[in-house]
Amino acid sequence: MVSQITRGIKISVLTSFEGTYFKNYKIHFAFSYEITIENHSKDSVQLTSRHWEIYDSLNDLEYVDGEGVIGKKPVLKPGEQHTYSSGCLLSSPYGAMKGYFNMINFTSTKSFRVIVPTFRMCAPFALN
Repeated sequence: MVSQITRGIKISVLTSFEGTYFKNYKIHFAFSYEITIENHSKDSVQLTSRHWEIYDSLNDLEYVDGEGVIGKKPVLKPGEQHTYSSGCLLSSPYGAMKGYFNMINFTSTKSFRVIVPTFRMCAPFALN
């Protein structure tokens, strides 16, 4: 598990290898990740959008931007947390992701970024 705190918002990430499968005559490596967002600040905040940089050891860097996370824009009061799960397909058994969440502080009405630390994805059979 990796964790990082930005402006009182703690992000923790746990990854798992889910298996391999064939699609379009090509093998894919499936990974899941669980992200927990904890509000350790004194203000209520809302996650509005996300930005991902996905590294695949066999492919170029891929960027993904979108509204909220898994269709939600969670509001977190001080002391609250939100956990969600998602996934990623890679063309190789090794990869990594990093990014940030855009959030709004309800007290100041200002937007800010919360860093999602780099988390690695590695199929267990690929470890030496």
